Amino acid sequence: MRQPALRPNRHLPMVYLYRHPVDFRKSHRGLTATVQMELGHDSFSGILYVFRNRASNKIKIVFWEDNGFVMYYKSLAEGELPAVARKFSAVV
Repeated sequence: MRQPALRPNRHLPMVYLYRHPVDFRKSHRGLTATVQMELGHDSFSGILYVFRNRASNKIKIVFWEDNGFVMYYKSLAEGELPAVARKFSAVV
């Protein structure tokens, strides 16, 4: 078993940016349900999923690590996230 870390492993198999804004009241359960139902992915695969809010000033990151889901939350004090995540017409 790997040592627990406060950051994701830099050797993650993949990272997906979810293009549409999500309701930030969702917990890891709601976000992983989005992964499974809308994307058709296995949320237990270890792939990292990034979600943003409508204002693009917050992100939530969810992934499976060993025996549980890890969720990171980032809220910008000023400005918004780069527009790159909003330019894609599909999940990246």
